[in-house]
Amino acid sequence: MTEQNNSPSLIPSHSLSQTEVIPDLPPARGGTEGGIIATHIWKTPPELWQKLKPFARQMRREPTLAEARLWEKLRNKQLLGFKFRRQHAIDRFIVDFYCGEAQLVVEVDGEIHDYTQEQDAIRQEFLESLGLRVVRFRNEEVLNLIDGVLEEIAQTLQPTP
Repeated sequence: MTEQNNSPSLIPSHSLSQTEVIPDLPPARGGTEGGIIATHIWKTPPELWQKLKPFARQMRREPTLAEARLWEKLRNKQLLGFKFRRQHAIDRFIVDFYCGEAQLVVEVDGEIHDYTQEQDAIRQEFLESLGLRVVRFRNEEVLNLIDGVLEEIAQTLQPTP
């Protein structure tokens, strides 16, 4: 394969501008009145999303123990009021957790990642080329040191002076 075929497009499929208002959930479903200002919600092209959607849904239904534990702490804006999405597609990749407002990807690496380090590095380089920050934790860190993991994520969410 040529290098061109191996590298994903560095042009985002679509990102919402900082001033674009998108509808919020109705109050009965946890939303607020009106809309929300969306920032950097990366989306995957529809034809690619149709291929990734079943896999993303399966990963949401069957998370690892570490992913489930971290999701319980990140969901519903529990960490400093930031909204996280889980198993979110960005181009051809599905990331474990994504915070659009902070342009942050959080990955939880299990044993399989011991064998996929080269692919993980390519994936991380691509995500960083989009302006996203990527933090990685081992399953063991999430399961045994959750407070430290949350503290590190919280520090990453805070803007640097």
